[in-house]
Amino acid sequence: MSELTLLEAINDCFHVELGRDENVMVMGEDVGRAGGVFRATAGLRDKFGADRCVDTPLAEAGIMGTAVGLCMAGFRPVCEMQYDAFSYPGLDQLITHVGRYRWRTGGKMEFPLTVRMPYGGGVRAPELHDDSPETYYVHTPGVKVAIPSTPADAKGLLAAAIRDPDPVVIFEPKLHYRTMRGEVPEGDYVVPLGQARVVREGDDVTLVAYGAMVPLAERAAAALESRASVHILDIRTLKPLDEDALLAAAAKTGRVVLIQEAPRTCGYAAELAAILAEKAMLDLQGPVIRVTGYDVPYPYWQIEDAYMPSVERVVAAVEKLLEF
Repeated sequence: MSELTLLEAINDCFHVELGRDENVMVMGEDVGRAGGVFRATAGLRDKFGADRCVDTPLAEAGIMGTAVGLCMAGFRPVCEMQYDAFSYPGLDQLITHVGRYRWRTGGKMEFPLTVRMPYGGGVRAPELHDDSPETYYVHTPGVKVAIPSTPADAKGLLAAAIRDPDPVVIFEPKLHYRTMRGEVPEGDYVVPLGQARVVREGDDVTLVAYGAMVPLAERAAAALESRASVHILDIRTLKPLDEDALLAAAAKTGRVVLIQEAPRTCGYAAELAAILAEKAMLDLQGPVIRVTGYDVPYPYWQIEDAYMPSVERVVAAVEKLLEF
């Protein structure tokens, strides 16, 4: 295995997948000559040519709409949305076309489209560069959603998305693009969609997180070391959800804290809480607690630390639950 950053793992995946299947192509703003704003696609244009690593106009709806036609023509396009909130103009294409084609054709047409984008805060970015919009996509029928929290999963989940017959949206925690390193299998490597990951075994309380919130959960668990044995579950794939793993993690400790960076109302943690209320009630020893962002636009960088979930907020939630 090689030790790679999260970005290097994504780039490694692209080299493997474009080399494996000639129908796979990458498209987006500055992905070719510049290698992407974060350099996730560096080297692809030189190796595979301008027809398979395509610089597009600054038009997210156009990128997504073009990908619709490419899928119909037998390609497997991977669209990069340069930043999370830049993807909103493409929601029309995703909701009205991408997510519906299998249904619209009675199952006759596959739609192997991958959409990847950096998401989340903590990097002191300006407005519209640091949202956490995963719930929009999870709510869209026909679309799968995954969020890696490690370099290995960044490679493996992206490979699974590219090979999947249905559209998949991959959110990448840009806070950890270059700050996280980990062992990544070389060559062909796939992490199946729909399988959660146990990050840490514990007996007293379960922390459930995904993406950039998983390292936060690990830091909170370390801070609680002398007071509680903390179990951590990384959801990894928000849709399809590994519901069995979620229920098992809840049953293991009887106490659950859900962590998300997105705004609180109707966030993904609310869906997880509803599932636990419906199917794990008899296993719980206290209420399901959410630690989330707030119902405001993502604030400017001077106060973004006050918006984002913190170790202190997670620890306080755990202590409240232990005292219930």
